[in-house]
Amino acid sequence: MAVIQKYGKNYGPDLVCHKENHPSDKIGVPGCHKKWPEHNTNWSRPVARVWTVVLLLGTCLLYCARVAMPICAVTMAEQFNWTKRESGMVLGSFFWGYCFTQVFGGYVSDRVGGEKVLLLSAAAWGSMTAFTPILAHFCSQPILSMTLARFLMGLLQGVHYPSLASLCSQKVVESERGFLMSTVGSGSYLGTLVIGGAGSLMLDLYGWESVFYVSGLLSVLWAYCMWKYLLKGEGPIITLESLGSGGPQSKLSRRHWLRLLKQPAVCAVIVTHLCTASTFFTLLSWLPTFFKDTFPDAKGWVFNVIPWLVAIPSSLFSGCLSDHLISQGFDTASVRKLMQFFSMGVSSVFTLLLCGNPTFPWAVAFVSATMGLTTFSHSGVSVNVQDLAPSCAGALFGVMNTCRWVLMVYFSGYLIEATGSWASVFALITTVNLLGLCTFLAFAEARRVDIDSSKVRHHNIHI
Repeated sequence: MAVIQKYGKNYGPDLVCHKENHPSDKIGVPGCHKKWPEHNTNWSRPVARVWTVVLLLGTCLLYCARVAMPICAVTMAEQFNWTKRESGMVLGSFFWGYCFTQVFGGYVSDRVGGEKVLLLSAAAWGSMTAFTPILAHFCSQPILSMTLARFLMGLLQGVHYPSLASLCSQKVVESERGFLMSTVGSGSYLGTLVIGGAGSLMLDLYGWESVFYVSGLLSVLWAYCMWKYLLKGEGPIITLESLGSGGPQSKLSRRHWLRLLKQPAVCAVIVTHLCTASTFFTLLSWLPTFFKDTFPDAKGWVFNVIPWLVAIPSSLFSGCLSDHLISQGFDTASVRKLMQFFSMGVSSVFTLLLCGNPTFPWAVAFVSATMGLTTFSHSGVSVNVQDLAPSCAGALFGVMNTCRWVLMVYFSGYLIEATGSWASVFALITTVNLLGLCTFLAFAEARRVDIDSSKVRHHNIHI
């Protein structure tokens, strides 16, 4: 585990005055001149609070729509006679689509603003969610229509997190990013909690179709309110001209893109994010089926709700702890590594305990501990991309998100069917977690690597 050092920050090029540096990194440093366009200024604290609540709600609804299929998968499999492998194909098809729009979403957000991309995508994937039951009933081959529907959902939702990363890097100061990302990230657990509780009740009372209708329509309503009250009714128009005029920020990312991907710290972030996201979404996709198969008499609202009741305060705590340690002078890189150690290392202990055929209460406790500790990644690898490359955080986050879950979700279904044991899945998850953790502990950094240090030396001002 990384040793946290107080007052031991590695001050890199981001802490010297440079004509291309982001103003948020230079507040209070004399002699620095703002070279950024007006739309890159930081939010004021009241505006930031409003946006934090709105983005939290949007992420919550994103997961309500995303998790609707895993919640309903068992019932739909019974109705349409799907095997475990076919269920895995439907669940995994979401991530095939999800990986294709990651880089594109971040690229566009870095240039035109993440809020526009978030609005357009939310309106689209909300409508797609509400339309899913119609596709299932009016197609002669439901397995094909659902696979296609989930693929399209992945395409539309793939831009969400790169847009958030871009928006946060442009509008939020460094000392507050951990809390904002953890708070907004907790929306994923809140959404899973809401859809796990309310969705399970709707599933039992009104059928699986109601889960898709309600989550989809609420998402469209959120997009409308965001357009009406935050964007003041302005059309989120994205033109080819606007994509080509991203200002100094876009020029910086283009000029250094190849050099950026050769940095060991950037490669470590990509690999670690790949591992932690793969394991998290494998658990998210298959845990409802695990509890149904292992404990058929258990109430769905128990195992679909309790883990996320633990995850939400855990995510908020990790953000507060991370920002507090950094504000007290502890090394930023060591804080990120500490958060990731809890997320991938300690959580793996509880994942392994699920292999020992625990009773239902203990299984819920182990899953809750796993999910709670996994949230620490919001203050670790997820925000580390903004430490490394705030000038192109959206596009780089898109690279991190690309091709991360597809094989794990599908291969887990194959393992369950081939071995007849869930222990093989939990062992695979632990192995992937430890691989990502070792990579992050060995190579992760927190200094900026998106600016050319050889050019920075010509603009240094000694303080």
